[in-house]
Amino acid sequence: MPAQSTLRSGFAGSARRTGWRLRLPLLPLQPLLAHVVRSVARRHPGLFNRLGPYAGRRFLIVLTDLPVALWLHPHPAAPRLCAVRPDHPPDHDARIAGRFATLLALTDGRLDSDAIFFDRALSVDGDTEAVVALRNALDDLDESLVDAVCAGFGPLSPTLRHVLDRLRAKEAPRDAHR
Repeated sequence: MPAQSTLRSGFAGSARRTGWRLRLPLLPLQPLLAHVVRSVARRHPGLFNRLGPYAGRRFLIVLTDLPVALWLHPHPAAPRLCAVRPDHPPDHDARIAGRFATLLALTDGRLDSDAIFFDRALSVDGDTEAVVALRNALDDLDESLVDAVCAGFGPLSPTLRHVLDRLRAKEAPRDAHR
């Protein structure tokens, strides 16, 4: 019965309050995430090469307000992005954790990474040099990562853009860090 009331009153917030954790099926996310990383790599072929010696590192991106984490292996020849369970992560060299809207705003350049790190809205563990290299590679793009991701969805791009803009708007009050 607690799970039913949790579902009715809201997913993430209520799940945290009751201790019940929503289990999102990961399998349907895998082809979507594979498409995302391939389309970004096609659109920006030098992106992962910009990581230099850190291109072989594996990043765990924990979305603290969602029941899923992302595992990124930005190898230039075969980049991979997978959905994983945050409580059973695969091997990784660096861990980045924060709320989804915060990380989305960060990749779009709307938030200053140093400011949100010191505000504890973002945590980084492991190979911090690799994380800095990843951030610098993303900063070097001639468009935001969000724009690059949306562009990979063709006719669905405007709808995806609208959804991501709505999610980013949740972070708007914190944009003062920029």
